Order: sequence, then C-alpha cells, then structure tokens
Amino acid sequence: MQRINKNVVLALLTLTSSVFLLFQLYYYKYYLSPKNGAVFSKVKGSQSGQDGIQWHVIKKFLGLVSSHNVPVYLIDPLVLGLIHKDFEQLSSSSDGMSPECKYFCAPRDFTTFALLAKTWKHEVSLFRAAEKMGFQWLKIQNKDPRLEGMDDLSGTEIPLHYIFKLAAHAIHLVVFYERSGNYVWHGPLRLKQNIDRKFVPFRKLHFGRYSGAYNKPEVLLLSIDDLKVQIPKNLSQFLEEMSHSRFLECRYREARTFFQLYPDDASLDAVEFRKKAKALLHLAALTLNDLGVRFWLSSGTCLGWYRQCNIIPYSKDVDLGVFIQDYKSDIIPAFQKAGLPLKHKFGKVEDSLELTFQGEDDVKLDIFFFYEDDDHIWNGGTQAKSGKKFKYLFPKFTLCWTEFVELKVHVPCETLRYVEANYGKDWKVPVKMWDWKSSPSNVQYNGMWPVDEWDDVIQVY
Repeated sequence: MQRINKNVVLALLTLTSSVFLLFQLYYYKYYLSPKNGAVFSKVKGSQSGQDGIQWHVIKKFLGLVSSHNVPVYLIDPLVLGLIHKDFEQLSSSSDGMSPECKYFCAPRDFTTFALLAKTWKHEVSLFRAAEKMGFQWLKIQNKDPRLEGMDDLSGTEIPLHYIFKLAAHAIHLVVFYERSGNYVWHGPLRLKQNIDRKFVPFRKLHFGRYSGAYNKPEVLLLSIDDLKVQIPKNLSQFLEEMSHSRFLECRYREARTFFQLYPDDASLDAVEFRKKAKALLHLAALTLNDLGVRFWLSSGTCLGWYRQCNIIPYSKDVDLGVFIQDYKSDIIPAFQKAGLPLKHKFGKVEDSLELTFQGEDDVKLDIFFFYEDDDHIWNGGTQAKSGKKFKYLFPKFTLCWTEFVELKVHVPCETLRYVEANYGKDWKVPVKMWDWKSSPSNVQYNGMWPVDEWDDVIQVY
C-alpha cells in the first residue's frame, strides 16, 4: 500500500478550513451583519441570547413593513396578555423605555401580527426586501368566501396567512378581510401538499385552526420594549373576542343541492316575508347587542341558515336563543322602545321563559331562553289555553359566529347535532305543516303550570 503524501493531506485540510471560513464570513455579511439589523446580542435586561433573537427579529420585521407602508398591529395573545397587565403604565409613558425587555423577550416560537387586507396591495417588493434581510417566508392562500354564493362556488384564491422566519423565531402575519356584516374575518390556515410542514410549528400557532370573526379594530400606537407597535385599543375586549371568535361559513354547496331538489319559493309573498324577517332580525340583533345579551339563531331560523343559507319563507317568524344566565330585565323595555310590542310572555326566569314580540304585519320574533342540566340543555314551551308545559332537549353546544342575511350572528358550533335534535334525521326535507307541541323530535311533556301561577306565567297581549 502506497504511503499517503503528508503534504497533500495538509493542503486538503487547509483548503477545507478556508472554504468553511469563507462561508461563515459570507453568512455573517448577508444575514447577521449590523446593516441588516440582526446582531442577536443580548437585549438589555433579558435573560439569554435567545431572548435577544426574538426582539431583533421583531425589530427587523417592523422595520421591513414600515419601509413598505404596511400597517400591521400586534395580536399575539401571550404578548398582549403581558401588556394588558401593565397597560396604564405603558400608555402613560412617553417613550416606553424600560430597564428590561419584558414583553417581546417572553419565551415563544413566534409572534403574531395582523394586517387589514384593504390597506396593502403591493406584496412582491416586500418579499424581495424580506429575502435580502435574511427572512424565509411562506404565503398560505385559499378561496375567498365572500365571492361564494348560490350561483358561483368557484371562489378566487386570496392570501390568508404569511409566515416570516429568521434564525430561531417566526412572525405569523394574519390577513383580515372586511365582510358585509360590518366585521373583519380571517380564514383558516390549511397547508397544501407542497408546503413544508416543518417550516414552523404550525400546530402552536394561535390563529388558523379555524376561521375567526372580530369587530372592526381600533388601534393604538405604543412604545413597547423600545419598539413602536400598534395594538388593539381595547385589549380586554380583543382578548375576550379571540377566545370566542370561531366562524362557520354558510354551506352554499349543500344549499344549492337542496334547491335543486326543492326549488325556492320566489313568489311575491315569500320575497316580502324574507324582507320583513331580515329587517326584524337586524333590529333584534341591534337591540340585544346594545344590551350585551348573547343570542343565536335557533329553531327554524337556524335550520334555514344551515340547510338553505336563507330564511325559510313559510316559517312566518324569527327564532332566537338566549342562555338564561344572560337574561336581563331590560330586554322587554328595550324591544318595546325599538317599536316591537310584547305579544306574549310565557314561563318565568326560573323555568321555561319565552318571549314573543310583534314585528311588521304578522311577522313575529320568538326568543327562547335555554337552561342547562348535567348532560343537556333545554328550553321550554307553554300552551296558553291549557297551562301545559313542554320541554325541548338539546345536546350541549358552544357558540360560533356566522354571516346570515348580511349580519354577523351566533349559531351553535355543533349545528348538525342541534338541528337533528330539533328536526330529526330528515331535517333536509321541508315540512310545512308543523305542530310545535308534537312535531319536534326533542319535545317532552313537562307537566302543568299551577293554576295560581297562570297570571304570572301565561301573559298574552
């Protein structure tokens, strides 16, 4: 075996070391150099160099969007929760100077910002600049639900989420769109097959598991950890909204199939009823929202939304549900002030409360109050002439937002279970002859009101 030339080995080792050194110098110059704002030194008051990385990545991102006039605002719940605790101190400080990096240096894998879609149109130059600054980026888009309807289900794709990653930290930019119900909406984060699922820990992202609906935001500019940042003006309200923001789209594809089987009623009477019912629902929503009373589409109105994305023209009323713990004594006076007189009041707050208000012509508004037992939720019904009580049982449910007749309203998140409880497995088949005492699948006889209580629990006007 030939002896290996020591000079050749030494030369190869020297060449390899030189190439590696040149690579390190190149990486520092183009990705970590001071001119790019990514010197990840320890931020004052932080506990580790990792904390400094987070702060510098956020600083670079804010500088990037500012230079391209992209007005983002902070919606990260972890950071906003910390800010909320010190909000008065931060808002009263003129420069936000702090002896330590307290908010943006809190340990986490990413920081979340929001962008209103209408405020930004030029994305190409932003991405090019981001790449020059060392960011890797990812755009996630999907169909625009605002373009979906009974006649067109295609939906043009729109950007919903952006991820900007640098070093060990990522920025999640959520795109919000205005909807016709006077609110803003963000879409779900759905990864397509060609997307690297290890790009960031997607499962840890705070936004994207579901679509979400929020009130239109007002923002406030603050200096936080020496960075100028816009945040929601009403922090407590935003954080509360976030915890109950899940949004469900109307099922247009299924609705179109329904109308192929059961053609819609386009008669003048049906058109007029839907017009009046829509106006009544808008007025009821305005009244209850002003009182701070949560409500949702119930009974036939919920069925109309879920089955056919519209008001059922032969239902003749608008049905809403309210949890009894949200009942307020101001409800009746508020509706009367809004021009809706009380038609009847059945039951009492402790048991089977139901209110009906008279709308325009013969269109009425029914508000059913729901009570919770150990394993189900129920609302009551009362037959005025006999004093008989009835009970309608539903599986427990939570509330989601949806858009219905140009209105942002709640529906049960578990809609199918809710509808099936009330209308049975054949809920897809229209039933025009309906007896509220016997037709519902979930109705139970619940005894009689004592005669000496009738004056209080059976009030007809």
